[in-house]
Amino acid sequence: MDAGAVAAALEDALFDARQDSRHEDLADDVRGRAELAEWERIDQLLAAAVPGTVYDPETDDVVQAELAADAAAAAAREAELREAARIAARADELQALRRLGTLEQAQSRDGDEAVREELTRRAGGYAQADVDAWLARALAAHLGHYRVPAAREAAAGLLPQPVLAHAALLAELARLVPGTDADQLAFAARLATTDPEATGALAVFLARARS
Repeated sequence: MDAGAVAAALEDALFDARQDSRHEDLADDVRGRAELAEWERIDQLLAAAVPGTVYDPETDDVVQAELAADAAAAAAREAELREAARIAARADELQALRRLGTLEQAQSRDGDEAVREELTRRAGGYAQADVDAWLARALAAHLGHYRVPAAREAAAGLLPQPVLAHAALLAELARLVPGTDADQLAFAARLATTDPEATGALAVFLARARS
């Protein structure tokens, strides 16, 4: 568009704005005001440019920045949808393993902390004791994705305190009595659920005693 075409579009937008102001139901038309402001910006852009300059949105930094922001937002929404689908599919998988009684044989994966939240949401907010115990054992023994130190560090901000306390106590008990069967340590989960702070303190005490 050349300066004349932009000026004509600006005049049309001004006319529409004046017309809207006369009608109470259109006085607060946000879209109309935004359109007017955009034509004013483009008019000023050409006024400051070399005479004869033609407006091209592909060379307009403001327009290109808006398009880039829109594309980034769309990509972020798509990524969120993919992640939500992944979490739902993994939650379905863990539910199936629970029904088969083989959850303990599964390896934890990156993102299972979010899957735990999804399972809790599906249960109406009730804690998933079996999933919590499974994650605690994996964290304590460095199984699955918890083999990676960064994943273990991240768990401190992703898992609730009872699960972390349970894992800490299991780790110390395993060092104290190597080879102990998991069923013999079922009391650790009950302690962590009842009083996670005291359970964590016990784990710290055992670590000190061992050292």
